[in-house]
Amino acid sequence: MISSPEPAGSSPALHTLVIGAGQAGLAAAYYLRQAGVPFVVLDERAAVGEVWATRYDSLRLFSPAWASRLPGLAWPGAARRYPSKHEAAAYLQQYARHFQLPIETGQRVEAVRPVPVGFEVITATGRRLQAQHVIVCTGPYSTPKVPEFSRDLPASVQQLHSSAYQRPAQLGGTGAVAVVGSGNSALQIAADLAATGRPVWVAFDESTPAMPNNTAMWALLLSTRLLQASRNSPVGRLMRSQPEPVVSADLGRLRQFPNVRFMGRALAATSQATIRGKLATTPALDAVIWATGFRPDYHWLQVPGALSPEGEPRHERGLSPVPGLAFLGLPWLHSRRSALMGGAGADAQFVVDYLVKKT
Repeated sequence: MISSPEPAGSSPALHTLVIGAGQAGLAAAYYLRQAGVPFVVLDERAAVGEVWATRYDSLRLFSPAWASRLPGLAWPGAARRYPSKHEAAAYLQQYARHFQLPIETGQRVEAVRPVPVGFEVITATGRRLQAQHVIVCTGPYSTPKVPEFSRDLPASVQQLHSSAYQRPAQLGGTGAVAVVGSGNSALQIAADLAATGRPVWVAFDESTPAMPNNTAMWALLLSTRLLQASRNSPVGRLMRSQPEPVVSADLGRLRQFPNVRFMGRALAATSQATIRGKLATTPALDAVIWATGFRPDYHWLQVPGALSPEGEPRHERGLSPVPGLAFLGLPWLHSRRSALMGGAGADAQFVVDYLVKKT
């Protein structure tokens, strides 16, 4: 059990409070356990791994199991496979059990505020906890983002963000569907829908680079340490200046469907239920899937100096300018690998080591 907050001016019972029990939060918990300091992990979901289990049915990791391990525990099964969403959820649950990590689920954090001895954390259940340090591991962005022009579509067009999509049966009718987005999720969802035989229009930016996703590529990226290049190194700056690549095999497979039409980057929507792309305009649509990413929402992080004017976390390699506050699980937190499950361990070790030494 977690102790009640200490009286003002005394040291809080918790050395560190981790917010979020995804891959970054679990990696942080692993190193906090090794350091022997009192800590707890809070997560708003009902179970560890639920964020994976609730995504679309065809989702798979974009990295093989051998390149996706968290510190201290390998994935079960074939190392070269690309795990499914259910395997990912099961692995995170196994990880938490294996190391007996102190995780409390169903605890949505509603406020983090500075206090004289660290931070006070308030949850939706009314819990009030104090800790010397807080590590925010809630993921890069949490609020679905869709283009403003989505409002121009009539109510007859069913609209779903990719975070709410799970399977083709969610979409009514048999008419044309548009998938808007230039990432790997957009390609997977579009293929999912195309396999049903209905017309699928893909608003994909044709300038998006594509690259293979196989054992040889992962061995090359990791052996040359390209994925570990610091964001501020010449290589890191060059990589950050380029669009995020998609998996070439997924893109090639999608182009083979006779019922798929690529329309280029989406430019506008109309009251006639169409979307105008750079290369073509759709017919009247039954539905649209917006695989257009997320925006930050840290309204609950009520710590002066923690966020930029745009609401983005301010940090250097995960360490906030606010003493005792840190972030993990952000894209390019330190390197390209920071956004991948296999990169969570290195970032977590750096942040935890720093916070423990600063105690």
